[in-house]
Amino acid sequence: MKWVVVLIMTAATTIGEVLQAMGMKRHGEIHDFRPSALGRALALVVRNRFVIGGFVAMAVSFFAFMKLLTLTELSFAVPVSAVTYVAETILAKYVLKEHVNWLRWAGASLVICGVVLVSL
Repeated sequence: MKWVVVLIMTAATTIGEVLQAMGMKRHGEIHDFRPSALGRALALVVRNRFVIGGFVAMAVSFFAFMKLLTLTELSFAVPVSAVTYVAETILAKYVLKEHVNWLRWAGASLVICGVVLVSL
């Protein structure tokens, strides 16, 4: 059961963060920080379907993490959730078309090694 919850949590986190990145890239950078301009920017962001989808996915992730904490120890739950970094790196490369250099791949590989050590 705990591995099913881990899978749900990591998938929801990964999807949520990628959707948020897509939504914010479509929105663009905020240059005007006056309160009225920030209000308009916030209104646009909360109507962005990618941001809304990301928010929903992150809510699923949060509740899955809470469930995981009822099933296992914190010392397992937190490190195993780091597998999302690897999934997000892969999706950043292939979905968001970001340049991922070898240092980031090396870091993702080290994360996998740590997750394997913790899950044994």
